[in-house]
Amino acid sequence: MTSKEPLPVRLTRTAQPLFPWHHFTMRFSSTPRGARLARRLAGERLDAWGIPYGSDTHDVLTLIVSELSTNAVRHGCVPGRDFCLRLSAESATLRVEVTDSRGETTPALAPDDVDGGRGLLLVAALTDRWGWYPCIDGPGKTVWAVLDVGLS
Repeated sequence: MTSKEPLPVRLTRTAQPLFPWHHFTMRFSSTPRGARLARRLAGERLDAWGIPYGSDTHDVLTLIVSELSTNAVRHGCVPGRDFCLRLSAESATLRVEVTDSRGETTPALAPDDVDGGRGLLLVAALTDRWGWYPCIDGPGKTVWAVLDVGLS
């Protein structure tokens, strides 16, 4: 039996990860300028990793970095101590971590009846999961957020 119809093309998913393993860590001064610099350097690093400027993923991740860095400066600042930003990309998972020096304050979503304080609400809405843990090697805490980018 012969046919002039083309054979259907079968698309297969490769085992190739969306993002190869990448990692970036840097300390910044606990000032508004440090938070701004963290956001800008994170944006450059993401672009270098293949997450282009202007893409939804890039915009979400730079917003997450901005919110967590600003919280570290506003609520986790101990004079003379820096905050640390860590970015990692592995397979289809992107992770942002910000470590500050103040361990006695815990991150929480703001109640509805106060003005401002919606940064963690944005983080919770835009990421797949987020949380925090206390530092085991000194004072401070780390707030983290994870964004899973599906393979297509």
